[in-house]
Amino acid sequence: MAIGCLDRPIDLVEPRSTSTIVEVVPHSGVDKIDLVLGIDNSASMADKQQILAQAVPDLVESLVNPPCIDDKGVPVASALQPKGPAEDCPKGSRREFEPVLDIHIGIVSSSLGGHGGGHCPDLQSDLSCADTKVSKNDRGRLVSRADVCAEDEVVPTYADKGFLAWDPEQRLSPPGEKELGTLDGAEPGLVPALADMVRGTGQTGCGYESQLESIYRFLVDPEPYETIDASAGYVKVSGTDEVLLKQRKDFLRPDSLVAILMLSDENDCSIKETGFFYRASHTSAMPRPRAECAVDPNDKCCSSCGLPAPEGCPADPSCFNADGSVATLKSAEDPVDLRCFNQKQRFGVDFLYPTDRYVKAFSSPTITTRSGEVVDNPLFPKVDFEAGVPVVRTPDLVFLAGIVGVPWQDIARDPADLTKGYKTARVMAEDGTWDVILGDPAEGVPPADPLMHESTGPRAGHHPITGEHTDMSADSPLGNSINGHEYDTGGSDLQYACIFKLPDATDCPNDPTCAECRDGSADNPLCDPSAPTKRVRAKAYPGLRQLGVLRGLGDQGIVASVCPKQVEDRTTSDYGYRPAIGALVDRLKSKIGGPCLPRTLDRDDEGAVNCLLLEARATGGACSCDPAHARIPVDPKHAAAIDEARARSPESNWDCFCQIPQLEGEELSVCQNDVSESPVTPAGEPVSGFCYVDASTDPAVGNPALVARCAESERRMIRLVGEGEPSQGATLFVTCSGDSSP
Repeated sequence: MAIGCLDRPIDLVEPRSTSTIVEVVPHSGVDKIDLVLGIDNSASMADKQQILAQAVPDLVESLVNPPCIDDKGVPVASALQPKGPAEDCPKGSRREFEPVLDIHIGIVSSSLGGHGGGHCPDLQSDLSCADTKVSKNDRGRLVSRADVCAEDEVVPTYADKGFLAWDPEQRLSPPGEKELGTLDGAEPGLVPALADMVRGTGQTGCGYESQLESIYRFLVDPEPYETIDASAGYVKVSGTDEVLLKQRKDFLRPDSLVAILMLSDENDCSIKETGFFYRASHTSAMPRPRAECAVDPNDKCCSSCGLPAPEGCPADPSCFNADGSVATLKSAEDPVDLRCFNQKQRFGVDFLYPTDRYVKAFSSPTITTRSGEVVDNPLFPKVDFEAGVPVVRTPDLVFLAGIVGVPWQDIARDPADLTKGYKTARVMAEDGTWDVILGDPAEGVPPADPLMHESTGPRAGHHPITGEHTDMSADSPLGNSINGHEYDTGGSDLQYACIFKLPDATDCPNDPTCAECRDGSADNPLCDPSAPTKRVRAKAYPGLRQLGVLRGLGDQGIVASVCPKQVEDRTTSDYGYRPAIGALVDRLKSKIGGPCLPRTLDRDDEGAVNCLLLEARATGGACSCDPAHARIPVDPKHAAAIDEARARSPESNWDCFCQIPQLEGEELSVCQNDVSESPVTPAGEPVSGFCYVDASTDPAVGNPALVARCAESERRMIRLVGEGEPSQGATLFVTCSGDSSP
């Protein structure tokens, strides 16, 4: 079994020469996953939910039934691939990584109501449901609807807990799902149930999409409120949502890998639930911003006319009417449905939670409560031996993938060929992609891609990747290949970041959810010029806030486009959201099989690397470091490493520390080249210990097939074999010193 342990940047402790890496590895890779789908359920999302539902088999089967690869790392013929996780690979091949046999899958929607304002009441009539009242506030709880227009029709879930549980070995109590099933439902199982839940999320939710806050509410918020009220002119929350906390406790395991897949075609609108911020979702007119806001929203004097002038700033005459009352924006300047973009410039106030709230939520061991108290992050529990929690999740086991509003051409490895997949976050940081799609919001620097600017008016310019002009006339429905062309929104809608062709046209006059083409105008690039009331394309707006969080998470963030390249040929690798699912699985599989290394380690003349692998265990006084079982007593010169281990988990009761030996000679060569799960010497003797494998060098150190699952820039690992693997419940600390290079 392969395991790599060093996936964090190397901190230099002596310039240019010495590096130290300390990594905590609870066991050989990941054996359980908790997967959250954060799905936008506002209007216009049904087509994207359908595409995601069709991608469910790719997502599920990639994890539970990974392909078999040959000794070169190439998948064997599809006819020879195992039909399920229990089947063996053909002779001469092995699994790319071990099947995951324990997965929880749950869905949360983007609807959190009006955050105290009146725009999205908890229940509201919706034309798409024949004017039936439907929920506009799912409260961050799990949803398992089968029919969005009928709240009592739900998909059966694991023990009625609101989520699905993959459990083919029937180890859970009660047992979970053991059949994958088929997407069409002809064979029941996990796949059709999840697809039904995705589609059942619906598109009748609140138009103030709070994708980030709803995920935060479910996974992280230590004190989710029960009620919210702003009748006194300010927000007051009270009570604790015990239902949500129970769902979180049932769903989230302390030692699982957490993967969050976020699907949205609009920017996030997570409104602060304190003070007066609820007014962003109130239907009354908003006060005008001070004049400075139009020039520079970051100007210290940029504020709302409804607030006292900032200290040191003069009174602004434009803030008042002739009778002395505060000037408010006209309805044409401030459509209620467009309250969530460019708020500081348009209103003088940013009503939304800062994106740093979510970066910290998915990466920091502590968070700040509503009252300002710093507390432990529920996503990162502490070791608790008495409660049976000997190992816990660390930040490198939390991933956020966003299928959001951004042109796929901007983030593809090859802008002409999406079959090659999406760029990793690291590549995006190195080649300037973040500057193209996000810019620097903190410094007021807009994205280099004009299609990523939020605007009701036409945006002029050329696309930085394709070179196409963005402001094309409606005479050509696809003046450019990304968003068609800019169009006259009448101030009631934003320009599109990207569009894509639908497999089937929508008849807008007969569909209450279709407004773009209802008036018969061919100006909108979503409409068919030859039949203007037919919508033949779908849209997405710039997802800037989600992108900001993904950038902040670094390697733990995965970016994909909600505008697929094509949705016609299901046999190709660029169909629908298949590239997005592939990007997520590529990141997860490096953890499932053990993490890959971002940097090269130097070797000595015998091929050894200067690494110490230290196993910590709680034995109740029965400590034994037996060389016959690949455990040797810790050399006294490594006492500092034991101190470091104890400092990282002071509440642990470890009383036994052993070294796992690095292999030498013939055994080293076997470990580096034999791809079998239990490598042996030519004489048939088992090999136990660890070795370093690196396919990034020329010639490669070891068999490249061992690191074929790793990203192209990370094809190196520490491999543990035989009895060198960590003991059940043990924690492995890895420290490496010596020269290293990117």
